Amino acid sequence: MSLAIFDLDNTLIGGDSDHLWGEFLCDEGIIADSQSFQKKNDYFYQQYELGLLDIYAWAEFSFEILARHSMKELGELHHKFMIAKIEPIILDKAQKCIDNHKKNGDTVLVITASNTFVTSPIVKRYGIDHLLATEPEIKSGRYSGKISGIPCFQSGKIDNLLPWMVQNNETLEGSFFYSDSHNDLPLLDLVDNPVAINADKILTSEAIKRGWSNQDWR
Repeated sequence: MSLAIFDLDNTLIGGDSDHLWGEFLCDEGIIADSQSFQKKNDYFYQQYELGLLDIYAWAEFSFEILARHSMKELGELHHKFMIAKIEPIILDKAQKCIDNHKKNGDTVLVITASNTFVTSPIVKRYGIDHLLATEPEIKSGRYSGKISGIPCFQSGKIDNLLPWMVQNNETLEGSFFYSDSHNDLPLLDLVDNPVAINADKILTSEAIKRGWSNQDWR
């Protein structure tokens, strides 16, 4: 039995959940100045693709809307979001890979830079129990607008993964990590079986150079 780790955005789903959440908020009329918001949303996504994302600046932008609404209101919005934006980009090949690992008795974990509010229902949709993601801080039953702990981004994925493995009695022996992004090279380097999925240009080049498996699930 091994640890099978999956990135989420553009790996298990055919898009970026956090960027799509921003689009959804604009579509629903939740954002007053939707044009300005969408420009910022696009900017942060472009910075992520370039490997230049300021994760704290992104969190300040992304979490502000969470802080403005109650948990009940956010839950209702997320339900609509799942139907409108996520269900159309669920990937059958991703589900099949997850199911195969579970049949083998492997522990399946999603590790993503996107926040737990956006990603947790998506991960559950795939039948996965374990999630490590960037955590929005909660105070007095509401989101505060700030990050809690270490952002789950680039080498921060390793910083979050290592204590999780100790707590869950897991090791990296025989481990897999499936990802689309060169931002995940630190963790791809760490596992026994790195797999490039729907990979960006930089990761595709690295996968070819290093002889890693390179697959398209879209």
